[in-house]
Parts: sequence; C-alpha cells; structure tokens
Amino acid sequence: MEQKIHQGRNVKRFREMLGIKQEALAYDLGEDWNQKKISMLEQKDVIEDSLLKQISNSLRIPVEAFRNLDEEQAINIISNTFNDQSNGYNYYPTFNVNPIDKWIEALEEIKRLNTELLKAKDEHIKALEKLIKDK
Repeated sequence: MEQKIHQGRNVKRFREMLGIKQEALAYDLGEDWNQKKISMLEQKDVIEDSLLKQISNSLRIPVEAFRNLDEEQAINIISNTFNDQSNGYNYYPTFNVNPIDKWIEALEEIKRLNTELLKAKDEHIKALEKLIKDK
C-alpha cells in the first residue's frame, strides 16, 4: 500500500521550522491571501503546481521538498541512525586521561619546584655568609 505525501502538511512543517507565521506567509503570497486561507491550504493533500511554486519562492525551499517529504520515512531514518554514531558524535566518550598519571606529574612538578627553591635558598645563604665575612 503506497502512502500519499500530504503536501499541505509539508508546507506547514517547513513553515514552522522556519519560524514563519501563517499571517506572514499569507502576506508574502499576495493581497488575496490571509491566515485562514493558509490554514485551509495546509490541510490540502495536493496543492496546485503554480501555488506550490509561489510557496517555494516565499519560503525559499525547493518545490520537491513539499512534494517528496515523507514524515514516516524521515522518522524511520532518524530512529535507525540515532545511536549508531554515524553523525560523528560519540555518545559514550572515552577519556584518555589517567588521574593517577596526572597526580604523579603534579607531584614531580612540586618536587622540581621545591628543589629550585632549596637551591635558591642555599645561594641566598652563601651570599649572606660572604657579606658577613667581608665585614
């Protein structure tokens, strides 16, 4: 059984995705259009080609999108690819940071800084001792 594509519903979906109100679309389509007429248009299964072309120009969406968007197929595609990481996003990230290694690195840095501090202190003491001997 072949399911028909509901062009009016597709117009509504695209209009809503773009954040365009029915009144705004009616204004773009011309003086003889209003919100109620757009609402009725969105309920139609099939829309005339000339009108579909006008809507396409107004929303800047190809006519084929209104003719071919099958919501069920789109949902199936999304649900079948949502968790297979085909979108490049890793839902289960692996961290390459070992906290113990980081802790050891920090301890080594502390040890190095303490050694430098002791060396500086020793040099300071030697300089003070030299000053004392010279006086």
